[in-house]
Amino acid sequence: MEADDFKPGLPQPKLFDLDDLSTGVAELFPAIWSALESLIVPDAAKRRQATEFLVARKAARFSPLVAYMLVTRLSDADIEIRALVIPELADALSPDADGKYASDGVRLSLESNLCEMRTRTIFGLLLVLVRYPDLLHQVARILNACPYAGTHLADIAISRKAPIDVRSKALQLIGLVGYLDAQPALERMLVRLESRLNGQQAMPFAPPVGLDDTNLLPDVKKAIAALEAN
Repeated sequence: MEADDFKPGLPQPKLFDLDDLSTGVAELFPAIWSALESLIVPDAAKRRQATEFLVARKAARFSPLVAYMLVTRLSDADIEIRALVIPELADALSPDADGKYASDGVRLSLESNLCEMRTRTIFGLLLVLVRYPDLLHQVARILNACPYAGTHLADIAISRKAPIDVRSKALQLIGLVGYLDAQPALERMLVRLESRLNGQQAMPFAPPVGLDDTNLLPDVKKAIAALEAN
């Protein structure tokens, strides 16, 4: 994709917070503005194309507006768009190869908007992890910016309505990030699962009642052990 693929439709405001315009980003302002407009069109393919364009140019590291718009794509209905955005936002939250962080404006934009994530958005990130498990640490970096993420992850982990693989990823993230506020819920979950497992072992002839989620027991124990080690 080339910069000419995106033509600006509105006057160009100041989008970037750059101390050094020699990076070559300034000349892409019109194309980036057009890509931002394309992030909210109904056509998923166009949204994906615009996301790829912004990610390829690391635009989130230099623009508070781009950073904000990409945060909104964490809730995109297209799982591939969410998968594209996750590493880009995690990168913008982290120092680059020279140890330099994104500008204060970018980090403020990211932190102030990521802290607004709730269960639905976090559930969507877990679905991405089920498909792309290698993104675990990038998702953890993003969730670390949300003070409520531990509670939302715990709610998902204990929910019998959520898929088992999604609940497993929630437990993994709780232990990895170290959400101590999730520990009471996990301990209750541990007691329930152990009681259920013991009942199954005592009466192997009895038919199963409801959803059998006892295979989550190792994940629960591992998450609790990680929290207790903090």
